[in-house]
Amino acid sequence: MSTPVKLAAYVAVLALLVGGGWAVGSAVGPVSQAPEAAAQVAESGGHGDAHSGGESAPAAPDLPGGLASSRDGYTMVPVVSTLAPGAAETFAFRITGPDGAPVTAFDVEHDKRMHLIVVRRDASAFQHVHPEMAADGTWSVPLTLPAGGSYRAFADFAPTGGQGVTLGVDLAAPGAFEPVASHPSRVAEVDGYRVELTGDLVPGQASPVTLTMSRDGQPVTDLEPYLAAYGHLVALRDGDLAYLHVHPEGTPGNGRTPAGPSVEFVAEVPSAGTYRLFLDFQHAGVVRTAEFTVPTGADQLGTDGHGH
Repeated sequence: MSTPVKLAAYVAVLALLVGGGWAVGSAVGPVSQAPEAAAQVAESGGHGDAHSGGESAPAAPDLPGGLASSRDGYTMVPVVSTLAPGAAETFAFRITGPDGAPVTAFDVEHDKRMHLIVVRRDASAFQHVHPEMAADGTWSVPLTLPAGGSYRAFADFAPTGGQGVTLGVDLAAPGAFEPVASHPSRVAEVDGYRVELTGDLVPGQASPVTLTMSRDGQPVTDLEPYLAAYGHLVALRDGDLAYLHVHPEGTPGNGRTPAGPSVEFVAEVPSAGTYRLFLDFQHAGVVRTAEFTVPTGADQLGTDGHGH
Protein backbone atom coordinates (compact mmCIF):
# COMPACT_ATOMS: atom_id res chain seq x y z
CA MET A 1 0.00 0.00 0.00
CA SER A 2 1.40 3.41 -0.97
CA THR A 3 2.10 6.09 1.62
CA PRO A 4 -0.82 8.37 0.54
CA VAL A 5 -3.25 5.47 0.75
CA LYS A 6 -1.96 4.48 4.22
CA LEU A 7 -2.32 8.06 5.44
CA ALA A 8 -5.88 8.31 4.14
CA ALA A 9 -6.83 5.04 5.85
CA TYR A 10 -5.29 6.20 9.15
CA VAL A 11 -7.24 9.48 9.03
CA ALA A 12 -10.48 7.61 8.31
CA VAL A 13 -9.97 5.23 11.26
CA LEU A 14 -9.07 8.10 13.58
CA ALA A 15 -12.21 10.02 12.59
CA LEU A 16 -14.32 6.91 13.18
CA LEU A 17 -12.87 6.41 16.68
CA VAL A 18 -13.31 10.04 17.68
CA GLY A 19 -16.84 10.18 16.33
CA GLY A 20 -17.78 6.91 18.05
CA GLY A 21 -16.36 8.08 21.37
CA TRP A 22 -18.32 11.33 21.12
CA ALA A 23 -21.49 9.40 20.39
CA VAL A 24 -21.02 7.10 23.38
CA GLY A 25 -20.21 10.03 25.63
CA SER A 26 -23.31 11.85 24.48
CA ALA A 27 -25.45 8.80 25.14
CA VAL A 28 -24.33 8.18 28.72
CA GLY A 29 -23.77 11.81 29.75
CA PRO A 30 -20.85 13.21 31.72
CA VAL A 31 -19.39 10.63 34.10
CA SER A 32 -19.07 13.22 36.87
CA GLN A 33 -22.79 14.04 36.85
CA ALA A 34 -23.75 11.57 39.57
CA PRO A 35 -27.29 11.67 40.96
CA GLU A 36 -26.17 13.53 44.10
CA ALA A 37 -24.27 16.06 42.02
CA ALA A 38 -27.40 16.65 40.00
CA ALA A 39 -29.35 17.16 43.20
CA GLN A 40 -26.75 19.64 44.40
CA VAL A 41 -27.06 21.66 41.20
CA ALA A 42 -30.83 21.67 41.48
CA GLU A 43 -30.73 22.59 45.15
CA SER A 44 -28.36 25.50 44.62
CA GLY A 45 -30.66 26.92 41.99
CA GLY A 46 -28.61 25.72 39.01
CA HIS A 47 -26.06 28.53 39.25
CA GLY A 48 -23.06 26.32 38.58
CA ASP A 49 -19.46 27.14 39.53
CA ALA A 50 -19.03 30.86 40.08
CA HIS A 51 -15.40 30.60 39.03
CA SER A 52 -15.95 28.74 35.77
CA GLY A 53 -16.68 31.87 33.76
CA GLY A 54 -19.35 29.94 31.85
CA GLU A 55 -22.93 31.01 31.37
CA SER A 56 -25.14 30.13 34.35
CA ALA A 57 -28.16 27.89 33.90
CA PRO A 58 -31.56 29.48 34.48
CA ALA A 59 -32.21 29.93 38.19
CA ALA A 60 -34.52 27.36 39.79
CA PRO A 61 -36.64 27.97 42.86
CA ASP A 62 -34.76 27.49 46.11
CA LEU A 63 -35.36 23.99 47.43
CA PRO A 64 -35.50 22.73 51.00
CA GLY A 65 -32.32 21.65 52.74
CA GLY A 66 -31.06 18.15 53.26
CA LEU A 67 -31.53 16.93 49.69
CA ALA A 68 -27.77 16.83 49.04
CA SER A 69 -24.55 16.44 50.98
CA SER A 70 -23.13 19.71 49.57
CA ARG A 71 -24.60 23.19 49.50
CA ASP A 72 -23.30 26.76 49.53
CA GLY A 73 -19.72 25.48 49.51
CA TYR A 74 -20.17 23.23 52.56
CA THR A 75 -20.08 19.43 52.46
CA MET A 76 -21.02 16.78 55.01
CA VAL A 77 -18.44 13.98 54.95
CA PRO A 78 -19.25 10.89 57.07
CA VAL A 79 -16.34 8.86 58.43
CA VAL A 80 -18.44 5.70 57.97
CA SER A 81 -21.87 5.36 56.41
CA THR A 82 -22.77 1.81 57.50
CA LEU A 83 -23.82 1.07 61.08
CA ALA A 84 -24.91 -2.24 62.60
CA PRO A 85 -28.58 -2.10 63.62
CA GLY A 86 -29.72 -2.58 67.19
CA ALA A 87 -26.51 -1.48 68.92
CA ALA A 88 -25.02 1.88 69.80
CA GLU A 89 -22.17 2.80 67.48
CA THR A 90 -20.25 6.04 67.10
CA PHE A 91 -21.33 8.02 64.07
CA ALA A 92 -18.68 10.55 63.06
CA PHE A 93 -18.59 13.15 60.30
CA ARG A 94 -16.97 16.41 59.27
CA ILE A 95 -18.23 19.57 57.64
CA THR A 96 -15.79 20.86 55.04
CA GLY A 97 -15.85 24.43 53.78
CA PRO A 98 -15.35 26.08 50.41
CA ASP A 99 -11.58 25.56 50.74
CA GLY A 100 -12.04 21.82 51.34
CA ALA A 101 -10.75 22.00 54.92
CA PRO A 102 -12.82 20.92 57.95
CA VAL A 103 -14.87 23.73 59.47
CA THR A 104 -14.32 24.23 63.20
CA ALA A 105 -16.19 27.49 63.89
CA PHE A 106 -19.98 27.27 64.27
CA ASP A 107 -22.57 29.59 65.75
CA VAL A 108 -24.87 28.44 68.54
CA GLU A 109 -28.37 27.92 67.15
CA HIS A 110 -31.13 26.87 69.56
CA ASP A 111 -28.59 26.18 72.31
CA LYS A 112 -26.38 23.91 70.15
CA ARG A 113 -23.72 24.31 67.48
CA MET A 114 -24.83 21.16 65.67
CA HIS A 115 -28.21 19.48 65.40
CA LEU A 116 -28.23 15.98 63.89
CA ILE A 117 -31.54 14.54 62.76
CA VAL A 118 -31.65 10.86 61.78
CA VAL A 119 -34.70 9.14 60.31
CA ARG A 120 -35.28 5.99 58.31
CA ARG A 121 -36.34 6.40 54.69
CA ASP A 122 -39.90 5.36 55.56
CA ALA A 123 -39.98 8.39 57.93
CA SER A 124 -39.86 6.22 61.04
CA ALA A 125 -37.27 5.87 63.83
CA PHE A 126 -36.81 9.63 64.23
CA GLN A 127 -33.88 10.80 66.38
CA HIS A 128 -32.66 14.29 67.25
CA VAL A 129 -29.20 14.24 68.82
CA HIS A 130 -26.34 16.67 69.39
CA PRO A 131 -22.81 15.52 68.48
CA GLU A 132 -19.64 16.83 70.09
CA MET A 133 -16.84 18.27 67.98
CA ALA A 134 -13.15 17.40 68.34
CA ALA A 135 -10.41 19.95 67.74
CA ASP A 136 -9.88 18.69 64.18
CA GLY A 137 -13.51 19.38 63.23
CA THR A 138 -14.77 15.80 63.57
CA TRP A 139 -18.25 15.55 65.07
CA SER A 140 -19.22 12.30 66.81
CA VAL A 141 -22.22 10.93 68.68
CA PRO A 142 -23.41 7.49 69.84
CA LEU A 143 -26.16 6.43 67.46
CA THR A 144 -28.45 3.41 67.48
CA LEU A 145 -30.25 2.51 64.27
CA PRO A 146 -33.07 0.29 65.53
CA ALA A 147 -33.55 -1.94 62.48
CA GLY A 148 -32.28 -2.65 59.00
CA GLY A 149 -32.84 -0.21 56.18
CA SER A 150 -31.66 3.03 54.63
CA TYR A 151 -31.52 6.11 56.85
CA ARG A 152 -31.04 9.82 56.21
CA ALA A 153 -28.83 11.89 58.51
CA PHE A 154 -29.29 15.69 58.46
CA ALA A 155 -26.67 18.09 59.82
CA ASP A 156 -28.35 21.39 60.73
CA PHE A 157 -25.83 24.14 61.55
CA ALA A 158 -24.67 27.70 60.95
CA PRO A 159 -20.98 28.31 60.20
CA THR A 160 -19.70 31.30 62.13
CA GLY A 161 -20.57 34.46 60.23
CA GLY A 162 -22.66 32.57 57.68
CA GLN A 163 -26.22 31.51 57.05
CA GLY A 164 -27.79 28.34 58.36
CA VAL A 165 -27.23 25.22 56.25
CA THR A 166 -28.80 21.76 56.29
CA LEU A 167 -26.91 18.91 54.62
CA GLY A 168 -27.93 15.27 54.33
CA VAL A 169 -26.23 11.92 53.77
CA ASP A 170 -27.56 8.38 53.57
CA LEU A 171 -26.66 5.75 56.16
CA ALA A 172 -27.14 2.01 55.80
CA ALA A 173 -28.08 -0.54 58.43
CA PRO A 174 -27.68 -4.09 57.06
CA GLY A 175 -30.65 -6.38 57.61
CA ALA A 176 -34.19 -7.00 56.50
CA PHE A 177 -36.15 -3.84 55.82
CA GLU A 178 -39.77 -3.86 56.93
CA PRO A 179 -41.32 -0.48 56.10
CA VAL A 180 -43.64 1.15 58.63
CA ALA A 181 -46.75 2.72 57.16
CA SER A 182 -47.84 6.09 58.52
CA HIS A 183 -51.46 7.18 58.43
CA PRO A 184 -52.74 10.76 58.53
CA SER A 185 -53.12 11.95 62.11
CA ARG A 186 -53.17 15.21 64.01
CA VAL A 187 -53.22 13.55 67.43
CA ALA A 188 -50.24 11.81 69.07
CA GLU A 189 -50.08 9.79 72.27
CA VAL A 190 -46.68 9.46 73.95
CA ASP A 191 -45.90 8.36 77.53
CA GLY A 192 -49.35 9.37 78.78
CA TYR A 193 -49.29 12.75 77.04
CA ARG A 194 -51.78 13.71 74.36
CA VAL A 195 -50.60 16.22 71.78
CA GLU A 196 -53.00 17.74 69.25
CA LEU A 197 -52.02 19.64 66.13
CA THR A 198 -54.24 22.36 64.68
CA GLY A 199 -53.70 24.51 61.59
CA ASP A 200 -53.31 23.64 57.93
CA LEU A 201 -50.14 23.45 55.86
CA VAL A 202 -50.61 25.62 52.79
CA PRO A 203 -47.94 25.12 50.09
CA GLY A 204 -45.88 28.23 49.44
CA GLN A 205 -47.27 30.17 52.39
CA ALA A 206 -46.21 30.72 55.97
CA SER A 207 -48.67 28.48 57.80
CA PRO A 208 -49.28 28.82 61.56
CA VAL A 209 -49.66 25.51 63.36
CA THR A 210 -50.31 24.97 67.07
CA LEU A 211 -49.40 21.96 69.22
CA THR A 212 -51.42 21.58 72.42
CA MET A 213 -50.35 19.21 75.20
CA SER A 214 -52.34 17.54 77.95
CA ARG A 215 -51.73 14.75 80.45
CA ASP A 216 -54.43 12.65 82.11
CA GLY A 217 -56.99 15.02 80.65
CA GLN A 218 -55.38 18.11 82.17
CA PRO A 219 -53.56 20.83 80.18
CA VAL A 220 -49.79 20.93 80.62
CA THR A 221 -48.96 24.49 81.67
CA ASP A 222 -45.42 24.03 82.98
CA LEU A 223 -43.45 22.95 79.94
CA GLU A 224 -39.70 23.29 80.33
CA PRO A 225 -37.49 25.08 77.79
CA TYR A 226 -35.87 22.75 75.28
CA LEU A 227 -33.44 24.11 72.70
CA ALA A 228 -34.34 27.67 73.70
CA ALA A 229 -38.06 27.10 73.12
CA TYR A 230 -41.01 25.22 74.62
CA GLY A 231 -40.86 22.87 71.68
CA HIS A 232 -38.75 22.03 68.64
CA LEU A 233 -40.53 20.96 65.45
CA VAL A 234 -38.99 19.21 62.44
CA ALA A 235 -40.94 18.68 59.21
CA LEU A 236 -39.94 16.16 56.54
CA ARG A 237 -41.60 15.84 53.16
CA ASP A 238 -42.84 12.34 52.40
CA GLY A 239 -40.93 10.72 49.57
CA ASP A 240 -37.64 12.63 49.40
CA LEU A 241 -37.44 13.59 53.11
CA ALA A 242 -36.76 17.22 52.29
CA TYR A 243 -35.91 18.94 55.58
CA LEU A 244 -37.91 22.03 56.46
CA HIS A 245 -37.07 24.62 59.07
CA VAL A 246 -40.03 25.26 61.36
CA HIS A 247 -39.68 28.25 63.64
CA PRO A 248 -41.27 28.49 67.11
CA GLU A 249 -43.13 31.61 68.11
CA GLY A 250 -42.01 33.32 71.33
CA THR A 251 -39.10 32.78 73.71
CA PRO A 252 -39.22 31.26 77.19
CA GLY A 253 -38.79 33.84 79.91
CA ASN A 254 -39.72 36.87 77.81
CA GLY A 255 -42.84 37.51 79.87
CA ARG A 256 -45.15 36.97 76.89
CA THR A 257 -44.71 33.30 75.95
CA PRO A 258 -46.70 30.89 78.12
CA ALA A 259 -45.18 27.54 79.15
CA GLY A 260 -48.06 25.64 77.58
CA PRO A 261 -50.38 24.08 77.05
CA SER A 262 -50.00 25.33 73.46
CA VAL A 263 -46.83 25.97 71.47
CA GLU A 264 -47.09 27.88 68.20
CA PHE A 265 -44.96 27.46 65.10
CA VAL A 266 -44.83 28.82 61.57
CA ALA A 267 -44.12 26.30 58.79
CA GLU A 268 -43.73 26.98 55.09
CA VAL A 269 -44.02 23.87 52.95
CA PRO A 270 -42.90 24.22 49.32
CA SER A 271 -45.31 21.82 47.64
CA ALA A 272 -48.52 19.88 48.03
CA GLY A 273 -48.15 16.43 49.49
CA THR A 274 -47.83 14.71 52.83
CA TYR A 275 -45.47 15.82 55.59
CA ARG A 276 -44.20 14.06 58.69
CA LEU A 277 -43.93 16.37 61.70
CA PHE A 278 -41.92 15.59 64.83
CA LEU A 279 -42.34 17.67 67.97
CA ASP A 280 -39.72 17.45 70.74
CA PHE A 281 -40.94 18.86 74.06
CA GLN A 282 -39.65 18.66 77.61
CA HIS A 283 -41.70 18.12 80.76
CA ALA A 284 -40.70 16.81 84.19
CA GLY A 285 -37.09 16.68 83.03
CA VAL A 286 -37.71 14.30 80.11
CA VAL A 287 -37.69 15.09 76.39
CA ARG A 288 -40.39 13.28 74.43
CA THR A 289 -41.25 13.20 70.73
CA ALA A 290 -44.76 13.39 69.29
CA GLU A 291 -45.23 12.38 65.65
CA PHE A 292 -47.82 13.52 63.12
CA THR A 293 -48.62 12.84 59.46
CA VAL A 294 -50.24 15.82 57.77
CA PRO A 295 -51.39 15.96 54.13
CA THR A 296 -51.89 19.28 52.35
CA GLY A 297 -54.32 20.60 49.78
CA ALA A 298 -57.19 18.35 48.74
CA ASP A 299 -55.78 15.52 50.85
CA GLN A 300 -56.06 17.37 54.15
CA LEU A 301 -57.61 15.60 57.08
CA GLY A 302 -61.25 15.83 58.00
CA THR A 303 -62.50 18.03 60.77
CA ASP A 304 -62.17 15.26 63.38
CA GLY A 305 -58.38 15.51 62.95
CA HIS A 306 -57.84 11.76 63.09
CA GLY A 307 -57.86 10.94 59.38
CA HIS A 308 -60.60 8.31 59.68
